[in-house]
Amino acid sequence: MFSNLLIKFFIKNNEDIQNEEVRNKYGYLAGAVGIVANLLLFIVKISVGLITSSIAVTADAFNNFSDMASSIITMVGFKLASMPPDKEHPFGHGRLEYISALVVAFMVMLVGIQFVKSSIERILNPIPVKFQLIPFILLFISILAKLWLSNFNKFVGNKINSSALKAASVDALGDVFTSSCVVVSFLAARFTNLPLDGYIGILVSLAILYAGFTLVKETISPLLGEAPDLDLVQKINEYVLSYEHISGVHDLIVHNYGVGRCIASLHAEIPSNINIMTIHDIIDKAEREISKELKIHLVIHMDPVCVETKEVSEAREEIQNIIDSNSNIKSMHDFRVVGDGDKKNLVFDIVVFHENKVSDDDLIDYINNEIKSIHPQYNCIITVDREYH
Repeated sequence: MFSNLLIKFFIKNNEDIQNEEVRNKYGYLAGAVGIVANLLLFIVKISVGLITSSIAVTADAFNNFSDMASSIITMVGFKLASMPPDKEHPFGHGRLEYISALVVAFMVMLVGIQFVKSSIERILNPIPVKFQLIPFILLFISILAKLWLSNFNKFVGNKINSSALKAASVDALGDVFTSSCVVVSFLAARFTNLPLDGYIGILVSLAILYAGFTLVKETISPLLGEAPDLDLVQKINEYVLSYEHISGVHDLIVHNYGVGRCIASLHAEIPSNINIMTIHDIIDKAEREISKELKIHLVIHMDPVCVETKEVSEAREEIQNIIDSNSNIKSMHDFRVVGDGDKKNLVFDIVVFHENKVSDDDLIDYINNEIKSIHPQYNCIITVDREYH
């Protein structure tokens, strides 16, 4: 409820998330909310930590301070990522949003490392922690605040598909856990004189490190070139196949240059006997309309397929049966029969799974041997493709 009120108050046309300006405003709003919330939490926790001499509370306070800095970096990341394309970066600067999320992740890990050291020192040289009711209540309220902040970042991150805000959500949720550990430590001081503060501080620090490591994994993936979203893959395939004369699609590759900056290419199978100008107009139309609909830049390569004859149909069926019997092969495409007379070449591509451990040459030899056992006059010319999604 409060999240929606914030969005409606600060962002005009907030439902038009495909608009880059609106999307950036979401990022700025989430960053500003994170700065204000974490600054208030830092002030509360550092005060409690100093009053009660608790290293665990102090560690948690500086974790909130680093979160405030990370919110600033997130806002800067949105600003830089929105810069228009230039000569050096013709596809824009969208990946800077991922880089800003990666910087935030490393900052979280740095805080964790620092407070592992502080907690070990406190274990070796314990100082009694004083339980006081008002600071305890303030810490409990901070947990509720972090829980709301995590949900807010998750809500906005999902709405605009932002890896930076999704990372901020995970970080805030980790803070809920770490603050809960601090509250337990603080509460335990009321009932025992055992030096639990340093040990709880270790748990808090390790949780911070784990959250940072998780964020690094999640934010570095798109920079390395992760597989595209399956929903996007399905939509591209379905849209292309909806156009007249296109009978199949394959070799789809999606390059991600930041949210809303995807370049996709694929091969579309068309009848080889169709008028070239007719199918060229259809392909042009498909590229233009699908690019606009899905907010991507789509390039379609035309693959003519053999006109169906009895010989082509029977040869394709036999090859398909051979492929179906091998669990290492996912599919076949671009099938055609080339040559005259007794000797014929069966030319086609096969798609194999990424986890396949059988060599390409072994698969090619397997198919060739199988088909020659049926038709010695056939020779297979095979290209092996890897699935990209």
